[in-house]
Amino acid sequence: MSKAVTRTLTTSPGLLASLDPLLREWLPRQRWFAGKGRPVTGFSLVAATELLPPGGKLGLYHLLVRAHQAIVPVPGAPEQPADCYQLLIGEREALPPRLAHALIGHVADGPLAGRTVYDALYDTRPTELLLEALRTGARIGGLRFERDDSQEIRSGLVPRLVTSEQSNSSVVYGDTFILKLLRRVVPGVNPDLELPLALAREGCDRVPAPTAWIRAELTPAGAATADEAYVLGVLQPFVQGAADGWELALRELAKGEDFASAARALGRATAEVHTALARTLPTVTLGHTQVQQLVDGMVERLDAAAQAVPALRPYAPGLRSAFEALAGLAAEGCTWTAQRIHGDLHLGQCLRSPSGQWWLIDFEGEPSKPLAERRMPQPPVRDVAGMLRSFDYAAHSADPPVPGWADTCRAAYCSGYAQVSGADPRTDPVLLRAYETDKAIYEVVYEARHRPDWLPVPLSAISRLAAGADTSSPAIPAIPSSPPAPRRPRP
Repeated sequence: MSKAVTRTLTTSPGLLASLDPLLREWLPRQRWFAGKGRPVTGFSLVAATELLPPGGKLGLYHLLVRAHQAIVPVPGAPEQPADCYQLLIGEREALPPRLAHALIGHVADGPLAGRTVYDALYDTRPTELLLEALRTGARIGGLRFERDDSQEIRSGLVPRLVTSEQSNSSVVYGDTFILKLLRRVVPGVNPDLELPLALAREGCDRVPAPTAWIRAELTPAGAATADEAYVLGVLQPFVQGAADGWELALRELAKGEDFASAARALGRATAEVHTALARTLPTVTLGHTQVQQLVDGMVERLDAAAQAVPALRPYAPGLRSAFEALAGLAAEGCTWTAQRIHGDLHLGQCLRSPSGQWWLIDFEGEPSKPLAERRMPQPPVRDVAGMLRSFDYAAHSADPPVPGWADTCRAAYCSGYAQVSGADPRTDPVLLRAYETDKAIYEVVYEARHRPDWLPVPLSAISRLAAGADTSSPAIPAIPSSPPAPRRPRP
């Protein structure tokens, strides 16, 4: 790779100070910024790596920055560290019109005084440098660009930024690869790399195998242990022509087409991923103590949700009975197997190729959860419950609603799952009801805060679940309007 790309770490103490006032305005406006609603009070630099030298036509910096925000202290709760964000900052004398929308601001002082800085992921040259670094296995400062040598990475692929991302950013290279760059990063083993690598070793073709990845190896001040490693990005094959499962379901609904066969195939794909993960990674048995801990967490989330959303309160006793029933079975000696799972499965996390093959993507888990929690073994039915709720949401998105559509899809999905796993999730109704109830409670809080017009969707499930109804047969009442299809979460 070029000499410019191999420049090492820059430690200029004035770099972040000069960017501070600009980042305070720009960062909270980004869709992937997790701390919305709370002002940024300052920044601290985790690492700054110079990818192109300053002073030329284009300068380029890779930054890991902690954004400090005022928080309301919760009695007894541990203090939460500031979120760390990955930024790729370009600097030019002036931005060409094609990059005007990527502007961060004009630097007034410090080492970049007089220069214009911007989000470099919108620029072709910086994103080309990232692919070249991955192709050559470069080491730049604390950044490690690593790859699977069995997969070819051609140079010269034209990059384009995917503009519909939410919690992360992605760049597609010539319809051959897609690079997912994590925006909010934490040290440790990230499941979005860990699980696809494990599935690739197992020969599971339902998940695109990682081709290359980016890590940052840093030694924090005062650390007594080995370097902390942050997973920053994963390069995977781009499934050309694939349809997003959520958009595909809405399209079939609008045309009045049957989605049952697609749902059944998706159930089989989900079970293939689950069985492969169970073969290649450790599983554990959940007995009375472990299940009681799960139930306690579910009850705690229910109580907090009922305080936040008054419409949920009349259903609270019935919902609590779903969790108590699970605890009761555990007290009687029932056990369940827990394993690594997707952790945030819904139609929007699935792709269907033109040939009809389903792929599961985005194994990061729920980004708001701690990394250790996202990597914990869990019953596979949690993923199943998430997908069942997703069918319910899709059905409510149709105008007018299509009676029976969600029932049919949910049943087909479970049947397809059973064909591969040998166990139909509906044969354990207590466990399935508990996890679907927990998911619906989360949805109620989300909709109440962000999309009140959608609140009837999870509340219809809440009514059914509180009554102890069959989780495979939801009612589908109409909602008052047809708001835009949700982007994140796509329940």
